[in-house]
Amino acid sequence: MSIGVYSGIDTLPQGDAPDTVTEGCLVLEGGALRGVYTNGVLDALMEAGINFRTTYGVSAGSLNGINYAAGQIGRSGRMNLRYRGDSRYVGKDAIRKNRGIFGFDFMFGDPEGVEPLNSERVMHGGRELFAVASCLETAEPEAFGNDKTLELVFKGAQASSSLPYISLPVEIGGKHYLDGGCLCKIPYEFALKRDFETILVVRTRPRSYRKQLKPKKKLGAEKLIFRDYPEFAKELPKANEKYNRQCDELEALEARGRILVIAPSEPVTVTRLEKDIEKLGELYWLGYKDGKAFAEKHPELGK
Repeated sequence: MSIGVYSGIDTLPQGDAPDTVTEGCLVLEGGALRGVYTNGVLDALMEAGINFRTTYGVSAGSLNGINYAAGQIGRSGRMNLRYRGDSRYVGKDAIRKNRGIFGFDFMFGDPEGVEPLNSERVMHGGRELFAVASCLETAEPEAFGNDKTLELVFKGAQASSSLPYISLPVEIGGKHYLDGGCLCKIPYEFALKRDFETILVVRTRPRSYRKQLKPKKKLGAEKLIFRDYPEFAKELPKANEKYNRQCDELEALEARGRILVIAPSEPVTVTRLEKDIEKLGELYWLGYKDGKAFAEKHPELGK
């Protein structure tokens, strides 16, 4: 098992996406380091000039959305495949500085070997970007957009990506937030409510995947850990059941032609905190392959 730098790091594509805008909405599932699949998908889409005006992302999807809005091909992949083994990014140093498993100050700080984020394009490129996080007080998912400040974009993505149980909540506007996946693992409902004509959902699991449901316990850890947020503690154990319902609904919506879906065309064995950098590299290229196949099938969406 290798946790150094991916052996094929120099083969990742690079460059800037064209300034053209694709009308519609992109929805990005989370999955922590399984989001490397989405890195590859989005690079292929950007190369094809598929730059959706609006993006909603959860957890790793929100971080991928930032680089997509910046139009920087390969940037997300270079971050993950260069720094997965660096504890400032994932591990003990991140925990010490960020009180969570991921080092957000490190990833937002333009580390060496990864091109600086094009924040001007993120904020003023004529596109909407939303990070969906779970509010502990209301037990509802909320979307933080790029209509205010870059700091809030980063804060929303941090909240959206802060895993429960192992991360402290992120405070925004006097309320407290954790991983968007606690309450909404695939935020396509936001796109449906806005009635976008074209909606593309990028999954990080194959279409057939469903989570195994555990027997319900009378007293779960969430009731103790989140005792100050009783509604959230009540909803958190339902997350996997909700996810399975979302998967069923997505299949139905895709079959009706209401949405488009890109999902892994091969089984995904990468874990949320995968340490094998070569496996992560393989997952990136699977995403890139699937993204290119989608772009070739839908040339009307590109430049």
